[in-house]
Amino acid sequence: MAIPALPIIGNLLNVDFNYPLGSLIQKGKVYGPVYTMTFAGQKFIYVCNYEIAKELYDGARFHKIVTSGVANLRYAAGNGLFTAQIDNHEWEIAHRVLLPHFGASKIRNMFPSMIDIAEQLCLKWARFGPTALIDVSSDFTRLTLDTIALCTMSFRFNSFYLGDRVHPFVEAMTAVLAEAETQSGIPPHLGFLRWSSQAKFFKNINFMTQTCREIIGNRRDVAADTPDLLDAMLTGQDAKTGEEMTEESIINNMITFLIAGHETTSGLLSFVFYFLLENPDALQKAYDEVGSIIGGERILVNHLQQLPFIDAVLKETLRLMPTAPGFFVTPFKTEILGGNYAIHAGEPILALLHLIQRDPAVWGYDAEEFKPERMLKHNFEKLPKNSWKPFGNGKRACIGRAFAWQEAQLVCLVFQSSEADLGNSADSAENFE
Repeated sequence: MAIPALPIIGNLLNVDFNYPLGSLIQKGKVYGPVYTMTFAGQKFIYVCNYEIAKELYDGARFHKIVTSGVANLRYAAGNGLFTAQIDNHEWEIAHRVLLPHFGASKIRNMFPSMIDIAEQLCLKWARFGPTALIDVSSDFTRLTLDTIALCTMSFRFNSFYLGDRVHPFVEAMTAVLAEAETQSGIPPHLGFLRWSSQAKFFKNINFMTQTCREIIGNRRDVAADTPDLLDAMLTGQDAKTGEEMTEESIINNMITFLIAGHETTSGLLSFVFYFLLENPDALQKAYDEVGSIIGGERILVNHLQQLPFIDAVLKETLRLMPTAPGFFVTPFKTEILGGNYAIHAGEPILALLHLIQRDPAVWGYDAEEFKPERMLKHNFEKLPKNSWKPFGNGKRACIGRAFAWQEAQLVCLVFQSSEADLGNSADSAENFE
C-alpha cells in the first residue's frame, strides 16, 4: 500500500526524525505486509513479514543496493565492504583478500586483544562501586570501537582512559554518521541550504581519511611482524586476479570496520542488558551459567563454546532488536513480490527485520516476548530457513559476523565480575520497542 505523499517533500512529515525506525515499524503494523513511501523523489518499498521477505533472500532474483543513509557513507567509505554497489571490482578484491582472515581460527587468535579491552571495561565499572548508575550504552560503544581498532589495525583509541572525552577520530566518525542519516531525508536539490553542515561533513571525512593514512604510513615504517587485518590488506594478494588492494581501498575498509562494526555490536550488548534486567529469571540463568562454567577463573576462548544460554540470549536479543534494522535489495528485473506487488529493477526494498523477526506466523503468539529458550540449539535448528537474519544476506552478508559474535560473547565477563539492575533510567520499554 502506498502511503499518500506530498509534492517535493514526499513522506517526510510521516517520519519522526528523533526515531525514524519507530515510524517505519509503526507504518508496517498499520499498512503491511508491504507498503511504500517516497523520500527525496525516490520510492522505497518496505517488507514486514517472513512469507514475503524470504523471496528477497533469493540471490538469483534480488541483490543488495546501497541507498539512503548508507549511500551517503560512500563519501567516507567509498567502495568498502559495506558501502560498495553490486559487482564492484574493488569490493571483490578486498572481499577475497579479507575473507580468510575472518575465519574461525583467525578470530580465535584475536581473543587476547578482545579480552584486553573487555577487562578495561570491567575495571572501570568496578571502580564505580556497587551503587553507581552506569551509562552502559556509552561504555559498550567505547568497548566495541577500541576492540575493533586493536584487533584490525593494532591501534589504541584508549577510550577508557579519556574520561568523558573521545578520541578525535571517534568524534569525527560520530558526526559523519549523524550527518549521513540527516542527508538521507533531504531532497538533493535542497542540499545547498545546509552548506555549513556539509562542509563539516567533508572536513570530518578528510580527518578520518588522513588518520588512516598515517596509521598505514607508520605501519610501513616499522619492520615488525603484526599479524592483523591491516597487515593482511597491505601484503595480501587476490587469489583470483593476483591484484593487491590499493591504498584507497585499504583506507575505505579501515573506516568500514569501525563504522559498520561498532554501532551494531554495542547496540546488541546494550539491548542484552536491557532485556535481561527486564527478565530477572533469564538474568539469573546467565549468572548461573557463567558461574558454573567459568567460576572465578580467568576466561579462556574455549569457555565461549560452553555457554549455550549466553548464546541463546544473544540470538534472542538480535531477533527482537536487530541492531542493523534491515537491509536493502532490489530486483535484477521486474518481479512480482508475494504474487501481488510489482517491483521494478532499481527500486529499493527494505527487509524490515524488526517486524519480520517478530512475525507470529514463525515465532508464535509470544513473538513479542523475550524468551532465550527458543534460541537454544535444539529449538534454533527447527526454525524455518532464513527466519533469523540479523547479519544480512548472501555474499553481501556481514563478513565480520564471527568477529562480532566472539566480541559479544565476552559479555559473560561482566556477569563474572559484577551484578546490575536497571536503575531509574528514563528509557522505558516504549523507547526500545
